[in-house]
Amino acid sequence: MTVIRRSLPTPARHRHWPLCRRCSGIALDLGSARTRAWIAGRGMVLDVPTVTFPGTGAIHPIQRGTIVDTPGTARMLERLLGHRLPRLGRPLVVVTAPVLDGLAFRTAARTAVEVLRPRAVLTVPGARAVALAAGADHIRPLLVVDIGAHLTEVVLLVDGAVTDARRAALGTADLADGTPPGDITAAVADMVAAMRRQDRTALTRTALRRGVLLAGGGALRPDITRDLPAGLGCAVQQVPSPHTAAVRGAAGLLAAAHHHPSVTRTV
Repeated sequence: MTVIRRSLPTPARHRHWPLCRRCSGIALDLGSARTRAWIAGRGMVLDVPTVTFPGTGAIHPIQRGTIVDTPGTARMLERLLGHRLPRLGRPLVVVTAPVLDGLAFRTAARTAVEVLRPRAVLTVPGARAVALAAGADHIRPLLVVDIGAHLTEVVLLVDGAVTDARRAALGTADLADGTPPGDITAAVADMVAAMRRQDRTALTRTALRRGVLLAGGGALRPDITRDLPAGLGCAVQQVPSPHTAAVRGAAGLLAAAHHHPSVTRTV
């Protein structure tokens, strides 16, 4: 199990999202295990394994939250979504991205999504999308725990912006290889404890008093989540339909971008 923490850059000045009233729109959550897509006006249209078939068997183009095969990801998107888009018009695409190593992911994702001929490609941190799907109050500090199939992230949001983040290359898919569920619980507790120790602003402690927001497929596993409240020393609130929270939050941003030019994104 590898836990990674990296210094986050100072948030860039917010830029306006383009107003796009007539074009179609797609919200994408490109996970290591599953790819989910939401098309404006149609709702969720995809929740399928993240896999491509180049002719020599199945290949997984996204691994542990990293796009390792950009052309393969593009082929997958073309196969899954190319026939679902109108021939006229170009879609506005919102893609969720991991917080750490997000720049590399966003760059590769934008390249892969070009196969869909987008009008614009916008990215949002997965944790922020989860918070939006949950309708969480963004004014107060919020701690989001996202337990995916191959990656677990702990992210501190303040006013909707990421101020600290940790991740572990561990998830529900590792249980099939013999990893005990308690290891994932312990990894989350260790990351939160490290946040508290290194936070000189008390924002993490403030967020913990509020309780943790839990998302990802791991949130549906009682064998993982059962001991989380005791391990974290706070209440744990599961997001409704936690496995699809990220794509639903991205879909909410997509709708806002279509109708409100004042909606902003963090670059």
